[in-house]
Amino acid sequence: SVLPLVKNKEALVKVARELYESLSLRWNVAWDATGAVGRRYRRADEVGTPFCITVDFETIEDDAGVTIRDRDTTEQIRLPIDEVIPYLSKKIDGY
Repeated sequence: SVLPLVKNKEALVKVARELYESLSLRWNVAWDATGAVGRRYRRADEVGTPFCITVDFETIEDDAGVTIRDRDTTEQIRLPIDEVIPYLSKKIDGY
């Protein structure tokens, strides 16, 4: 799932949407911009989504990357956007 932290900040939503579209070329990806981010994590967990990617203010203001949350461990890491696909490919596809 790709989760923009807020849905009313155009620059943030734009980056999140671009990431969503690039990920959708390889995997089934959900878009969720409704409610608090903790509730969105729970919804994704309930349907078995292995990773949630949150695009927040640091992503657009500091170019600090995105937060990727692992469903099984609930561990969160920050990665630059250009490292998201290689990271997920290794975790999901094994290479």
